[in-house]
Amino acid sequence: MNIFTKSSIELANQKDYLDQLFSVYPLSPDSIREIDKDMWSNIEEYYKSNNNVELFKSLLKLKLFPIKDSYVPFFKHSASAVERNPMTVNRICGRVKELGLDKLFEKCTQPKETNRQMGPLFTNWLNSGVLGYLPIEEDAFLKEKDFGILKGTDQSLKNFAHKYLGYNRDKGLDFIAKRKNQYIIGEAKFITDEGGHQNDQFLDALTTLTTETNKNVIKVAILDGVLYIESKKKMYTTITSNNLNVMSALLLRDFVYSL
Repeated sequence: MNIFTKSSIELANQKDYLDQLFSVYPLSPDSIREIDKDMWSNIEEYYKSNNNVELFKSLLKLKLFPIKDSYVPFFKHSASAVERNPMTVNRICGRVKELGLDKLFEKCTQPKETNRQMGPLFTNWLNSGVLGYLPIEEDAFLKEKDFGILKGTDQSLKNFAHKYLGYNRDKGLDFIAKRKNQYIIGEAKFITDEGGHQNDQFLDALTTLTTETNKNVIKVAILDGVLYIESKKKMYTTITSNNLNVMSALLLRDFVYSL
């Protein structure tokens, strides 16, 4: 087992692991989505006057459509389809009206699911300077002789890795750092449960470890969550029976400075 994986397991079984992890992933499940007052006023007017076409168009503009219906995404890609498909629009608006205005507002302002909040949180944590350095732009990063963290989105980091590091996977990266003459690349994920989508997330991160790169590139999977709890399930047995660069974000600084 990798020494940093072992340390991650030990850390995760201390009583303050989740308290510490909140600095990396400060989820806010109770933060409701906001709706512009004028937009909501229009929705109320169209709702009460049974103007389904305008009601539907207004609801499409919201960040969260109030009901789940497989036909809705089509309209988001083709605005002209609203007038051309009145029966479908009326059917969906009928479901919307079954909610009542109060419930409709509640549905439209529901908080983001916590797994959809994860994306920028690790990047925000890095941008706070927690590793001792602030991420820097590409030109400065390339010139750095000692230690640097590359600033950018997952797509721009992927493009950098394609161009300079021999990375051949069509998948964004969450972390690129430079330590002397070595580069470190990785994906960061918070694995909240076992099974299904979470297993896919775990396997996706591990794929980065086996992706072809230049010889001076070290690949890491920066994982947190239930995978460090002892069990006979796939995630725990995989990380404990193989020497993989799997570690908690809370140990990333120690890992980088050990190089």
